[in-house]
Amino acid sequence: MSPVSYDIFISDIDKERFGIKTARIIGLTADSLPSILDFCGREKVALLIARCNMADLSAAQAMEKEGFLLMDTLVYYSLDLARQSVPADNGVARVRTIRIDEEEEMISVARESFRGYFGHYHADPRLDKSKCDEAYADWARKAFASRNSENFLAGEIGGKIISFGVLRINNPDEGEMFLGGIHPNFQGQGIYHSFLCKAMEWCLSKNAKKMIISTQLKNIPVQKVLIKFGFEISSGYYTYHKWFY
Repeated sequence: MSPVSYDIFISDIDKERFGIKTARIIGLTADSLPSILDFCGREKVALLIARCNMADLSAAQAMEKEGFLLMDTLVYYSLDLARQSVPADNGVARVRTIRIDEEEEMISVARESFRGYFGHYHADPRLDKSKCDEAYADWARKAFASRNSENFLAGEIGGKIISFGVLRINNPDEGEMFLGGIHPNFQGQGIYHSFLCKAMEWCLSKNAKKMIISTQLKNIPVQKVLIKFGFEISSGYYTYHKWFY
């Protein structure tokens, strides 16, 4: 049996949150699956969170034969910044860099915007839903703590934060908005449009040639906006959970 790829790791964050030993891997293949299962057995892993490429049906089918359950499908959209100009901002919300004293206000927005979210955590009936809600708030808090002076954006209306978005440069050519949320009371009003405009400007300021965004396959409203902006679907991942006991 071949050695386990270093792509698999024990997730201390998930263990702390849910109280169970959890492992994660992205890019699982049918060939690597036996070694991955062996690793989980040796390490006494209770839950394995595994993602495989959406085009790799052999990996998906191999996992299903081993009792893995599909939890979500994550799709990535890409935009060629050299070919697409930044649209006019609709001005629904003022999008700006967040201030250091606004962390708790942002966390409140994150908690509400992700409450009952249809990602892989919430799709698993064995995971506590209140802890699933807090997972995304924790993610936002960690992103805030590691932010730089300009990559964490807040959207405000009437002086109140109602949305946020976090940007990063993955490599010299690629920027990404990898986390964001809009308070439920303000969704469907065009605020996402303003964030995309600001995100494109930010990526261009970093000399990135393209920008990527991921979302859940079932998140149709977001995908409609991305397509209007000129984004094209580029890849996707199935997320599976495997419980060992």
